Amino acid sequence: MAGFFFSSSVLTSASPVTAPVLGIDFGTSNSAVAYVDASGQLQEVPLGLGRAEMPTALFFDAETHAVLYGHEAMHAYLSGAEGRLLRALKSLLGSPLMDEVTSVNGEAMRFFDILVTFFKELKRRSELHVGQPITGAVLGRPVHFVDEDPGRDALAQDALARAATDAGFTDLRFQLEPIAAALDHEQHLTGETTVLVVDIGGGTSDFTVIRLHPARSRQTDRAVDILATTGVHIGGTNFDQLLDLDRVMPLMGYRHADAAGRPVPSGVFFDLSTWHLIHQAYSRKSMQFAHSLATHYANRHLHARLMAALHGQHGHRMLAGVEAAKIACSQTGEPTLVALDFLLHDPPAPGSAAQALSARLDADTLTRALQPALAPVVACARQCVQRSGLAGVDEVYLTGGSSALRPLADAVQQALPGVRLVSGNRFGGVAAGLAVMGSNLI
Repeated sequence: MAGFFFSSSVLTSASPVTAPVLGIDFGTSNSAVAYVDASGQLQEVPLGLGRAEMPTALFFDAETHAVLYGHEAMHAYLSGAEGRLLRALKSLLGSPLMDEVTSVNGEAMRFFDILVTFFKELKRRSELHVGQPITGAVLGRPVHFVDEDPGRDALAQDALARAATDAGFTDLRFQLEPIAAALDHEQHLTGETTVLVVDIGGGTSDFTVIRLHPARSRQTDRAVDILATTGVHIGGTNFDQLLDLDRVMPLMGYRHADAAGRPVPSGVFFDLSTWHLIHQAYSRKSMQFAHSLATHYANRHLHARLMAALHGQHGHRMLAGVEAAKIACSQTGEPTLVALDFLLHDPPAPGSAAQALSARLDADTLTRALQPALAPVVACARQCVQRSGLAGVDEVYLTGGSSALRPLADAVQQALPGVRLVSGNRFGGVAAGLAVMGSNLI
């Protein structure tokens, strides 16, 4: 991290950049794009439903053969349209899966080509909004795509750069996501502040201790201000998985045992509760194995629900329900239900008094179930402060979609008592910071 930017090893242009440089936050769960216009004003690119962020999701419609993105993709899938939903593509970066082929409505496609397709759509929507072709972008990246493996980490960044290049971006730079978030925060400060940035994304949690001052916001090299960075490959999708395994999967046999006390094999439940692995549960081999598990069940109703989930390809639907319940419970503190009637052989009629199937999530469960993931996240935050060489920081800046979780904020506050917690633009802050950096290149 000797320099402020991580330069792409793929392409840089010798020609002057006249169009805006996009700041692209390609996230595991959500993506956002921003830029600084000719008057120096920060602008967010509306990516759907009038919002600046959209789910990092694609839906390949089997009937129309159209490709839907973001909110439209999730709506089509959850509405029961026939097709293939893909989410959390960022989780595949740095793994061999990125170059593997998957079946999309009967056609073979590499996951890498699906990634390129998503970047092309980000570029198309941005150009439509700006009104001119755009070839320059600053891409955010986590501190570690892959923990404790520099080789795979380099492969992950290279794959992301190749995907953006194949989508039509010819001027690329990279920057760590927590540093970008810090630079967005800097735009709203009035004096010097030492900040621990806590960026909790869908797939990673990243931390930076950095000195900020609005007078230095136009400098392109801020290496002297960056005191420490750390990161861990845990984020919102891991939180979803833990809650899904704790609340929903037991209703289909997770941790269930047969009459002899033998537990049901757990592999299928982990696939169904992991965003980027759900499709594996629907393969012919996996379906046959799941069907054979019937002998492991003392309660056959649980097995029937599992098979209903697999035959109906409800994995994303269940996990989306858990994700929504997680957000609602954290925001209100009130118990929230995940509706699961679609797993019943004879679901109750609308408005009837029949017993519905649901999973209950409350504040105590949220804290307990997330503890295995929150502990290493908070430990990584404390390690960042320790590496900075400072006795403490002035404030903690929370950003990223999952930073809104109350158990996370409580755990960070407990680990750093007396430090002020500040919440920022959770979904757009990284893109905004990247855009500010891009404007300094023009």
